[in-house]
Amino acid sequence: MKQKSALSEADHTRLANIIGHSFSNKVRLERALTHSSARSSGQGNYERLEFLGDRVLGLVVAEMLFSLFPSAKEGELSVRLNQLVSAETCAAVADELELHRFIRTGTDIKTLTGKRMSNVRADVMESLIAALYLDAGLEAARRFILDNWSDRARASADARRDAKTELQEWAHTKTGEAPNYVIVDRTGPDHDPLFTVRVEVQGFRQETGNGRSRRAAEQSAATKLLEREGIWSPS
Repeated sequence: MKQKSALSEADHTRLANIIGHSFSNKVRLERALTHSSARSSGQGNYERLEFLGDRVLGLVVAEMLFSLFPSAKEGELSVRLNQLVSAETCAAVADELELHRFIRTGTDIKTLTGKRMSNVRADVMESLIAALYLDAGLEAARRFILDNWSDRARASADARRDAKTELQEWAHTKTGEAPNYVIVDRTGPDHDPLFTVRVEVQGFRQETGNGRSRRAAEQSAATKLLEREGIWSPS
């Protein structure tokens, strides 16, 4: 029995314009936009598609970074990849495309907004990529991803992130553990102290940094380690 379409023809036309592709399998597209809380739906939900879309997105973004940054080391590429395929970035792309207008959810989460709902928008972004991949192949998915991620990838080369955040992501990729910061010394009067902090990442040589506050010293140490390992270019 043929399943009834949950979106109007006008909705499908708007989605085709947003995505740059008219789906031949409209039921799969609607499934990619359906949260598990929409229990009345006969189309299923996006959870399996999300699993596949995450892998397709990772492959295309990794390929893009490999091409855009030919001199970058593996560590730098990993940090950039993690940032670009994160739930935060996926949700931001979904917001730019206004996909929230088409997401189908149950009444129990319809009122959720902000950060909590952003995870749903991120999941839908990945499931949509999977639906596109299954409907038209890798090239179609690649075009969509490049259209919406290329500028973000290039912009990431123009500005440094917070050093401690960058180091934490890199260390987690390398060791599965967060960096450890230790105060080595504190000198000077209370109104003008100078901190020396050591940062330790399992399996790597430690670095030390100085600053007028503990956080500043931690940032300095993290920056030195990132630059030494080739994750960041020297200032």
